Amino acid sequence: MARLLASTLLRPTHYVNQASAELRAGRVDYSRLPSFSIRAISATDRARLSLITALITIATVPYLNILLNGFVYDDHTQITDNPYLRSFHHLREIFTTTVWSYMGAEGVTNYYRPLMTLGYAICYRIFGPLAYGFHLVSLLLHVVAVLLVFAVAERVTRDRTWAFAAGALFAIEPVHTESVAWIAAVTDVELTVFALLTFYFYVSLEDGVRKSSTLVLVARMAAMLAAFVLALLSKEQALMLPALATLYEHLRPETDREAPLQERAAHRLARYGPLWLVAAAYVFWRLHFIGAFAPVHQMRALTAKQVVLSALALIGAYAGKLVWPARLCAFYVFHPDTRLADPRVLAGTAVLGALAVLFVVLTRRPEPNLRFTAFGIAWFLVTLAPVLNAHWMAANVFAERYLYLPSVGFCWVAGCAFSEVWRRTAGRTRWRRSVLAGGLALVALGALRIWTRNRDWRDDIRLYTRTLEQSPGAYPILNNLGTVYWQDGLVNQAEAVWRQAIAVTPQSAIVLNNLGLVASNRKQYSAAVDLFIRAAALKPAYTDPHLNLGIAERALGRREPAEAELRRAIALSPLNNRAHTELGELLLEEGRLSEAADEFQASLRAAPTALAYDGLGEGEFRQGKSPVAERDWRAALALDHLDSRAHFDLGALLVAERRRSEALDEYRAGLFSDPHNAQALAAVRSLAAGITSQDSAPSRANLKN
Repeated sequence: MARLLASTLLRPTHYVNQASAELRAGRVDYSRLPSFSIRAISATDRARLSLITALITIATVPYLNILLNGFVYDDHTQITDNPYLRSFHHLREIFTTTVWSYMGAEGVTNYYRPLMTLGYAICYRIFGPLAYGFHLVSLLLHVVAVLLVFAVAERVTRDRTWAFAAGALFAIEPVHTESVAWIAAVTDVELTVFALLTFYFYVSLEDGVRKSSTLVLVARMAAMLAAFVLALLSKEQALMLPALATLYEHLRPETDREAPLQERAAHRLARYGPLWLVAAAYVFWRLHFIGAFAPVHQMRALTAKQVVLSALALIGAYAGKLVWPARLCAFYVFHPDTRLADPRVLAGTAVLGALAVLFVVLTRRPEPNLRFTAFGIAWFLVTLAPVLNAHWMAANVFAERYLYLPSVGFCWVAGCAFSEVWRRTAGRTRWRRSVLAGGLALVALGALRIWTRNRDWRDDIRLYTRTLEQSPGAYPILNNLGTVYWQDGLVNQAEAVWRQAIAVTPQSAIVLNNLGLVASNRKQYSAAVDLFIRAAALKPAYTDPHLNLGIAERALGRREPAEAELRRAIALSPLNNRAHTELGELLLEEGRLSEAADEFQASLRAAPTALAYDGLGEGEFRQGKSPVAERDWRAALALDHLDSRAHFDLGALLVAERRRSEALDEYRAGLFSDPHNAQALAAVRSLAAGITSQDSAPSRANLKN
């Protein structure tokens, strides 16, 4: 019995199933079993564990410094500003709408990423708005992806040298830094994990229906389909998996050649057929809930010829970036190709042709491992195909994160090359030492490049300035850099950067809107109104110009147009809490207290803010509901203890209730952030002097900033 178990542990899966069947039937011929010792098994297990430990180390250490990074770039849109993360009550919206649907009409996109948003919501519940927790999850997923690259290659090839080389190369490929170091790019890591898991379980079905028990077959099939569903919910590229499984099935040598052709075909269809059915159901789901698989064409001006030529150029660019990841950049300006003779098109065509020839040559070889190498080439090209259509892509048509999944195939091919070199140097100690030294040097260089690149993702300023050094014409990055300056109160610097951006793209609604903010900040409201109107005309579904136009109209005293624009902003983006708050303030000024309360409540449902609680408390106070107003203002202070408006309003309420000591504390707390408020200073002097006349206390309205 011990010899049977020992022999099956290190044998291919079909031997395990055969031995198990013989054991159950009592038909075991021990004379046929090779001799294994417990010591040998332990040594084999220790060797495998050592390889896995090495892979975990190689995958983890170069990325440890991402735990010090903050939220950058789209992280703000997808995490810090996303109301779906605040409560699991939004699960329906997460699974039935596109990734930015909370932005309303402005958020219509081709991207369906429910698993990403759900993962963010779980992380937010565990870690709160702290970036390190999100980075930790990205790092752990990357480690899992590395181990799966190793596990799939090991299972298919039975060559641990090959599998380890592939896993190690995947772990230290510098082009992966964008996917791992940028929280918003976790979709590519999730996709790769579940795609590899799907394929791993698919490979486990190789033994066929006849050689597996029904229970084992059902368990493997269920695990494969579950992993495939998760891959589909991660990113659209998962739709390529049924095609890859079908190709793999017809590339691998048949293990049941003695069976009739019809039976063999049925067995194959039984393995990959369910994947096609799930893929069809996924497409139907998207069409039903989203209306179209890709409803937005970002670059409508591109002709079909330009799309094809640009796709060829992109193949060459992606292959070159994998082989030589020296110049890494967060945003590459896209220039569509127009002629077949363009150097980039010729280079891409040459790469595609070379890969096609190599694929055909390898598929004609009888060795199973060489056929798996051919499959690695197919994996690279097939999983890359969806991101080659510029019509579907955003402004950054070429992006490093799109290589995370395709690079799996590249690493399998490279692992084969390393394994072959290692095999040919057997018995040549000096040569093997040279090969090992070269491999270690490659790991060290890759780890160093990853470590230094990770620091570029530390914060927005560093990321944007480093990106602009590499890609000066990247107008979205210029716009984002201006936004960071604006948020830091550096209005002049923000304006300078935004004017650079508008020079590059004069018809950018986003940049025009931001320049309107500069004019509003300088109280040049007429100029601001003109800029907001231009921005809204260029992009009618864009919420911000309508919101900011409403604020500017209110500042000019034009209440009716202000209300109309604010309501238009809410219609475009019902979960925009600031639009609800601004409309609530306008209604409050007009004495429409019930309507104002509705708007503040809507704002709080979208995302709790101190401003909404401030306005809600004011309305309650003016209706004589002091206990409710006090509760609202204390809720505001729980969110922002420096909210001077809440402190002053609460101080006035406490004076009215003759709680003078508490009132004095609130006024003093408010003066910490608003030290020159004359009414508050007068209230402090009165309270400190022991004046008890309620008439001498300042009114709440006079204390408002």
